[in-house]
Amino acid sequence: MQSQPVSVVVPTYNERGRIERLVTEVFSSLAAAGLLGEMVVVDDNSPDGTGALADELSARFPLKTVHRAGKLGLGGAVMEGFAVAEGELLAVLDGDLSHPPAAIPDLVAALHGLGVDMAVGSRYIPGGRWRNWPRKRWLMSRVACLMARPLTPVRDAMSGLFVLRRDAVEGVRIASAGFKIGLELQMRGRVRSVAEVPYTFTDRESGSSKMSTREGVNYLAQLSILYRLRLAGGTRPPRYHRVTPGELETLRAQSARRRT
Repeated sequence: MQSQPVSVVVPTYNERGRIERLVTEVFSSLAAAGLLGEMVVVDDNSPDGTGALADELSARFPLKTVHRAGKLGLGGAVMEGFAVAEGELLAVLDGDLSHPPAAIPDLVAALHGLGVDMAVGSRYIPGGRWRNWPRKRWLMSRVACLMARPLTPVRDAMSGLFVLRRDAVEGVRIASAGFKIGLELQMRGRVRSVAEVPYTFTDRESGSSKMSTREGVNYLAQLSILYRLRLAGGTRPPRYHRVTPGELETLRAQSARRRT
């Protein structure tokens, strides 16, 4: 049984030292899981030449590069990637290798096996872990997730690792740059059901985090807009399923059987 094609969208800024490894690992993971796929790199005019290197890699891999004029916001980058993507399933992960490419097939397996609209990679449910993460950043992440708890049943609302069905976000418009685009898509898209899947997050080995005071302010502004949307009755929380480590193994096995 042939799988639906997956488009993996990766926003980048100054990731030249990691982009080739990331691209290689993404396609190796998809191939190992028997998944058809492409990548869409959305580069915000990286001064280190990330976008130019992505263009070169397109000669070896099914890869598209979207070149933007500058740092215009993570949410906008993801939406531009969706606009040129061709897959029926849309995946998002960071370009700094903090999200393991091998998690993409797990999210796809959960999406198909549970029949949900969106599968979110989580550090904060049983089986989820993090490595080499400064305590200050971990604490900021946890507080930010708690602030979003009334909006979504997903425990890792800050997660930038997810897969969803194209029809759940077709035609959706976001209100702002959308620092946490996964949360915004849950609220504004046609996401009626979501599964949270454990994975291991590893903080970037080199370079600097994209987190800043400005991004924190943007997140607060985003939350304010989304809370007003919920209070106005414009959205309802999706049906929620938390995937346990044992269930994840079962979903992987079911996915393997579907491929044969």
